Amino acid sequence: MFAPEQIPAIRRHFRFQWEEAQQGYVLLYPEGMVKLNGGAGEILACCDGQASVAEIIQRLDVKFPDAGGLHNDIQQFLEVAHEQQWLEFV
Repeated sequence: MFAPEQIPAIRRHFRFQWEEAQQGYVLLYPEGMVKLNGGAGEILACCDGQASVAEIIQRLDVKFPDAGGLHNDIQQFLEVAHEQQWLEFV
């Protein structure tokens, strides 16, 4: 679990973008592409190297109030994204 003050950023060799053909967010890298589900795309869109984990959680809780608290889901996704080496912490 990452500390609230840690700041995630997408690693340099990945490019995060909306892909019209896929109708969703993707991570592009030299060897291919990862198509992200809606929740993963929303989280990675917040990982700009400036917002802390706490700020990302707060931002998404406000954006999706009916989701009922996203803290655990966001933390779990950040762990997976870090294990996959999509994210680094600055």
